[in-house]
Amino acid sequence: MLKGKFDKSKLPSRHVTEGPERAPHRSYYYAMGMTEEEIHQPLIGVATCWNEAAPCNIALNRQAQAVKMGVKSAYGTPREFTTITVTDGIAMGHEGMRSSLASREAIADTVELTMRGHCYDAIVGLAGCDKSLPGMMMAMIRLNVPSVFLYGGSILPGRAPNDPEVPAAYANRDLTVQDMFEAVGQHQSGNMSDKALEVLERVACPSAGACGGQFTANTMACVSEAIGLALPNSSGAPAPYQTRDQYAEASGAAVMNLIEKNIRARDVCTRKAFENAARVVACTGGSTNAGLHLPAMAHEAGIEFFLEDVCEIFRDTPYFVDLKPGGQYVAKDLYEVGGIYVVMKELRKAGLLHEDCLTASGYSIGEEIDKVYLEADGKVIYSIENPISKTGGVVGLKGNLAPEGAIVKIAGMETQHQRFVGPARVFECEQDAFEAVQERSYKEGEVIVIRNEGPAGGPGMREMLATTAALSGQGMGKKVALITDGRFSGATRGFCVGHVGPESYHCGPIALLKDGDLITLDAVKGEISVDLSDEELAARKAAWPGKRETIYQSGALWKYAQLVGETYKGAVTHPGGGAEAHEYMDL
Repeated sequence: MLKGKFDKSKLPSRHVTEGPERAPHRSYYYAMGMTEEEIHQPLIGVATCWNEAAPCNIALNRQAQAVKMGVKSAYGTPREFTTITVTDGIAMGHEGMRSSLASREAIADTVELTMRGHCYDAIVGLAGCDKSLPGMMMAMIRLNVPSVFLYGGSILPGRAPNDPEVPAAYANRDLTVQDMFEAVGQHQSGNMSDKALEVLERVACPSAGACGGQFTANTMACVSEAIGLALPNSSGAPAPYQTRDQYAEASGAAVMNLIEKNIRARDVCTRKAFENAARVVACTGGSTNAGLHLPAMAHEAGIEFFLEDVCEIFRDTPYFVDLKPGGQYVAKDLYEVGGIYVVMKELRKAGLLHEDCLTASGYSIGEEIDKVYLEADGKVIYSIENPISKTGGVVGLKGNLAPEGAIVKIAGMETQHQRFVGPARVFECEQDAFEAVQERSYKEGEVIVIRNEGPAGGPGMREMLATTAALSGQGMGKKVALITDGRFSGATRGFCVGHVGPESYHCGPIALLKDGDLITLDAVKGEISVDLSDEELAARKAAWPGKRETIYQSGALWKYAQLVGETYKGAVTHPGGGAEAHEYMDL
C-alpha cells in the first residue's frame, strides 16, 4: 500500500467511483463538496443511531464527527448515515415496547442496505441504546467488512437532593432509571408522595448517555469489547466525557488499519470470541438479554451458538463485578477502576479466556491485556480468587415447562432465594399482570405467569420492567416469582425467568398452564418445571384452543411475527451466514 493511497481494485466502492462509466456517480460526490482525492479513497460508512428519542442516543451525532476525523487522518473518506432506534426506557410498560426487539432487526437490515446500496468498504458503527448495539454489530458481521463498533457511553448517575419528602432509601446514593421504575411501586403502595416522585424524576437521569447500571446497553457495550469489535476501553467513558472524542477518532483510524490488513468482522467474531463475550456477561452480572443477542450475532456469522451454549458458559463463570441492579456500582465506576480489560485480565488468570482472538486494534485479546497494568480494585471488580459468587450472575434453566430453555438473572440474589416453589397465577398478557400488581390482587408465594409475550405471539417479546419494578417497589420482589415467554429489562431484579421456550404462540408448555399448577424454579440446579405428568400435558395440548390472535394484522410487527424464529436461537428473521451464497466484499 502506498502512503495515502489504497488499491481500490478489490474494494466494493470501486463500483461507484472508478472508471469512465462511473462519471455520473462521481458527479454526485462532487455535488457534496468532495475532492477528487476523497472520491478515490476508500469510502467508510459511519453509521449512527442518533435521534432525539432519549438521552442514550443524543450524543452520537457529536461523536460521529470525531470518528470522521479519524477516518480522514488515515486516508479514508467517511460517509455518515443514520438508522432508527427504539429506546426501551421510553417504550417500556405500554404497546410501544412491542417495537423494541423488532427494531434490532430493522437496524441490522437498514445498515446492511445502506452499505450495499452505496458500496461502502468498511463501517464504524455508533450505538447507544439496548437493541441498537446488537443490531449494529449484527450488520457488521452480516456484511463481513472491516468493522469497528463504538458505544455512545453511559449516563452519569443521579443524586437525590436533601429533601424531607424523599424517602431515606433514596438519599445519599447513586440513582438510575431503575430507581424510578421501582419508585412507581413505592408510590402505588403509599410509601412515596407525589412530590417525592416528582423530585426524583427530575434528578435520576442527569446527562446524555445510556442507562448507567449493568442493564442491556452496558452489557452489550461490554460485549463489544470482549468480542473484539470495539477498541479496548472505548465503551467505559460516560457519554458526557470529552475523552469519548479521542476514542471516536481512534476508532475511525482503526478501521483504515483493518482495511489495510483485510481484517473483517468474522475474523474477529469467531466461536471463541463469542465464548469470551458470554464470560464477560456472566462475571459482570449482565442482562439476560445477552442470551438473546449473542445467539443472534453468532447467527449472522453462521455460527451455532444458542441459549444453551451461552448458559453453559454462564454456569461455570464466577460473578465478581459488583454492578447494579444486583450490586452497588454503575458503568462510570467500572471505567474508573480500569474497565473491561481489567475484568478480562482476571478471567485470564483462571484460564477462562481465549487470548488468541483478534480485536479491532489489529492485536489479539491477550496482547491487549498485556498492556493493562491495573489490577482488580476489590470493590467494583473483585479478584477472581475471591468472587461475589462462584456461579455467573445469569443462569439458564430447563425442564418440562421450558424444553427449549429459559434464563434468569441471579446477580445479587442470596442462595436461599435461588429456589422457588409455588402455585401458578396465570395472566394472558403483561397489562393484565401489571394491573393485578397495581391492585395487589396477587398473593405472596405465587409464581406469576405472563404468556403470549414471545417474539411471534406478542408480537415483539416485550420487556416486563414495569411489572417487576412495581413488585420490588411493593416489597414483594423476594416473595413472588415471575416467568414469561417475553423478556426482562437488564434493570429487572428478583426471581424473574424470561425467554421461556417454546413460546405460548407455538403451544409451548407455558400455554398449557392453569392457575394453581405447582411450579418449581431452581437456579442452583438449573430447573424450571411444572408438577404435571407428560400425559396431563399431552391432554391439555390436545384441548388447546389455539394461538391467541393479536391486533397486529398488518405492518412491521405483523411482518416480524411471520418471520421471527425461536427465542433460543436469538429470535432472528433470516437464514443467517450459514446460508450465504456470496461475500459482499468480493462482489
